[in-house]
Amino acid sequence: MNTSSRFRRRPRSAGIIAVLALSGTLTGCGLTIPADPNGTLDAVTGGELRVGTSPNGSLVEVRDGVPSGSIVELVDDYAQSIDAEPDWTVASEESLVTMLEDGELDLVAGGITAKTPWLERAGVSRGYTGIEGADGREIVMLVPLGENAFLSSLETFLDAEVGS
Repeated sequence: MNTSSRFRRRPRSAGIIAVLALSGTLTGCGLTIPADPNGTLDAVTGGELRVGTSPNGSLVEVRDGVPSGSIVELVDDYAQSIDAEPDWTVASEESLVTMLEDGELDLVAGGITAKTPWLERAGVSRGYTGIEGADGREIVMLVPLGENAFLSSLETFLDAEVGS
């Protein structure tokens, strides 16, 4: 009795045809990649960018409830680049992530590093070491899960401003 398994190989062209058919179907649906299922980039562009932050050395300083520092300046510049008005909320990191999940914030920015524990609860930008005051730390920013067009827009801006 022969116990070996036999597999029938499909011609390579069958795989190519399947990929082309799928891409044609997605294009026909008007799907754009990257996409924002909740429309964050469209909502904030020309509108309000709701940003959460926590104090963290010279990256984010808070005086009388008003944040300042290199991260704040960077996010304010990003907001200006998309014609948005930043609205800042200062709270603990955990509170900010919960607000991000609940749709109350669009972005969380501060001294969050690439070793963040929030990977399963938020979309995370690439890490940036070139931010003034980062002191060699790889700083990331958080966005709502799945909001990839917004994340891509933010990272394109950050790449141009501070490199990766």
